[in-house]
Amino acid sequence: MRLALSWLTVLPVRVGSGEVDARAARRAIAFAPLVGLLLGGAVVGLLALLSLPDVTPPDLAPPDLLAGFLVVGFLALATRGMHLDGLADTADGLGCYGPPERALAVMKDGGAGPFAVVALIVVLGAEAAAFPTVHWGAVLLALTAGRAAFVLCCVEGVPAARPEGLGALVAGSQPVWVAALWWVGLAVAGFFVHPWHGPLAVLLAAGLVLLLIRHTRKRFGGITGDVLGAACETATLTVLAICAL
Repeated sequence: MRLALSWLTVLPVRVGSGEVDARAARRAIAFAPLVGLLLGGAVVGLLALLSLPDVTPPDLAPPDLLAGFLVVGFLALATRGMHLDGLADTADGLGCYGPPERALAVMKDGGAGPFAVVALIVVLGAEAAAFPTVHWGAVLLALTAGRAAFVLCCVEGVPAARPEGLGALVAGSQPVWVAALWWVGLAVAGFFVHPWHGPLAVLLAAGLVLLLIRHTRKRFGGITGDVLGAACETATLTVLAICAL
């Protein structure tokens, strides 16, 4: 859990010295959804603070969209923008022509091409619009599902696209039953958010992440750390969008 917090947040959590071994990395990915739950709690608190009459009088309260963008900015800071960076790089990699080596080189370049820009605008804008409109339970569900996408990406049988990097360290590290347990648990939790919107949002998020994994395996030869970030944002936005209906 300490490693998961160190990887996925800006919290100054110490995990000891030396390189991270495969066993610790495997456990960190398995605990990643709990990090999403903690981030969700922080976002719920921030949204409550922005709408609390005693703190923000009605004439001074920010519009919903502004509050949503403040939340999106907070999440970017709290996660070092890693997942957004992964989304941008994956969008550019999937959008370029050429063999897998060319796509991986584009992703590693670090620049933001047109596909990255459009992906960021759509995802950040949609999340900002959705956050202030959904039930607090949907916020927790969305951010937990986003980190549960890591578990799905790293399930047994999914290879890494590169021999080095985060993807190589965690690819194929999660038993199928661990991924199934998280996603079934999220579907059950979704029922308490809304009897059918919640489970539907979770199932659709899982389906889209699986499609992303399938496509990146075909396009890149496997997953990378950037694909994990793209999967996280895909699942988060899907749950928020369905619950906002």
